[in-house]
Amino acid sequence: MNTPLLAVLGLALSGAVVSAASSDYHVYFGTYTNGAGKGIYRARLEGASGRLSELQLAVEARDPAFLAVHPQGRFLYALDERSDPKRDPSPAGISAYALDAGSGRLTLLNQQSAGASGPCHLTVDQSGRAVLVANYAGGGAAALPIRADGSVGQATSVVPHVGRSVNPSRQTAPHAHAIVASPDNRFALVPDLGIDRVVVYQLDAGRAVLTPQPAGDALLPPGSGPRHLAFHPTGRFVYVINELFCTLAVYRWDARAGALQETAIVSTLPAGVRVEPGYSTAEVAVHPSGKFLFGSNRGHNTIVTFAIDPATGWLSPVAHASTQGKTPRHFAIDPSGRWLLAENQDSGTVVVFGIDAASGRLTRTGQVIEVPAPVCAVFVPIK
Repeated sequence: MNTPLLAVLGLALSGAVVSAASSDYHVYFGTYTNGAGKGIYRARLEGASGRLSELQLAVEARDPAFLAVHPQGRFLYALDERSDPKRDPSPAGISAYALDAGSGRLTLLNQQSAGASGPCHLTVDQSGRAVLVANYAGGGAAALPIRADGSVGQATSVVPHVGRSVNPSRQTAPHAHAIVASPDNRFALVPDLGIDRVVVYQLDAGRAVLTPQPAGDALLPPGSGPRHLAFHPTGRFVYVINELFCTLAVYRWDARAGALQETAIVSTLPAGVRVEPGYSTAEVAVHPSGKFLFGSNRGHNTIVTFAIDPATGWLSPVAHASTQGKTPRHFAIDPSGRWLLAENQDSGTVVVFGIDAASGRLTRTGQVIEVPAPVCAVFVPIK
């Protein structure tokens, strides 16, 4: 594992401590293509100013909604949320690209089935040997081996979840919504919106195998709808954002046993504001410093900042910042921790905010670019 480069790539969800080794970055945007979008887009982020260059189409693709970069920075992986191996047996679902960190060019290597229908999130394990996938419609998790040339093999592990919960429109079946490898790469955690559970797996990255570990799972209050999660850089805490209740759950992480212990649940909305129709949360990320946590509120259209207690991991609200658009499905913090890019899916904009290093507050930079239905962003240092 190339640890320095892993840190540079800013894998905040993995809990890696991030440091900036390059001032400028390629930023790749995953999009939905049922409107004006055509695939994966690319812009250049100037690390000193937070300026984004003019948008370019990096590669045409169908609904490349979520993206992940290999730890070595040489490959990029994307998923197609509409893929369904039962209806279309042809390779689809996960696409592997060779990535030229100088020019930013992407070259398709191959495609594989995600093992089940409706993949919605993917990541690469810390060692770069497996692509891990959460299948929303298929209701479970999968792992695909990464070959030496960066291409992906057929899924070697496809594990369905079982159960349901109380929301009659969203929780009649399992809906795995994300998958994240633990900092030590021994486990993978999957928040499942449909069953109000964070499912813990033992991870064998070398064989691309996921083994359920039910004793480590965490149950959320019925109707919460856990969506995404983030590890603290120390690896001691895990934060789960709940889509349906607009809350954040704080857990202690037992790295030896691979188990979650809930400590607190807080609202992502301002004090006195209740969840209204059209409100839901989306993304969660911990600042590289470990001092702050950010979450996105759709409908309310804000990014919330919390201060993190270093001893307990508990959260104290700091501020809410308007994303200056509609439906912030995702946001991304650059590897230096200076800039936050908010992706407004329904207004087709990406807005750059500065992050105050002392307070975590977001400030407007005036940098806004148009991106068709943006739903993910990842950074790669320019070489």
